[in-house]
Amino acid sequence: MAKKLYVGGLSYDTTEATLKDTFSAAGTVESATIIIDKMTNRSKGFGFIEMSSDEEAQKAIEMFNGKDIDGRNVTVNEARPMEPRAPRQGGYNRDSRGGFGGGGRKERW
Repeated sequence: MAKKLYVGGLSYDTTEATLKDTFSAAGTVESATIIIDKMTNRSKGFGFIEMSSDEEAQKAIEMFNGKDIDGRNVTVNEARPMEPRAPRQGGYNRDSRGGFGGGGRKERW
């Protein structure tokens, strides 16, 4: 079964192909994903690697944790399962702030 690894501290210039090529030294890479910010369309500086076995994943952690990839020392460890998030609070809410006003025609005297 594939084992998912977290890779943090990546350079914004690191590509998924670079990750896949680099981590293939530790074994078979099932997938390599860099997380992209939706607003800026830039890397968030972290990603995930899926190795084909637990042994290869452990080898990748030992080989690359704290090592240099594209000029940055990266953190590599076992990925934690995604936890459910509470709904966002605050921010703009038309109902609680009164909306945009009347919308009718205003007469000038």
